[in-house]
Amino acid sequence: MSAIFHFESLLLVILLLICTCSYIKAQFPSIMDRNRTGILGLFWKLGRIGERLSPYVCLCCILMAVRNLIPS
Repeated sequence: MSAIFHFESLLLVILLLICTCSYIKAQFPSIMDRNRTGILGLFWKLGRIGERLSPYVCLCCILMAVRNLIPS
């Protein structure tokens, strides 16, 4: 089953994209800043979300890790 059709997997993919984009934005800001518009602007926006909401993103990462460790 694809991650798009399973809601928990979709949330995990979005959370990992936010974390990855914010890490790349912190390490290589010129790559992310020159692509603010278009389809690549989505990655810039995800990186911005990761910067601005980092405590909440961290909390969501911890919750998802605990959720994946506890067997259902």
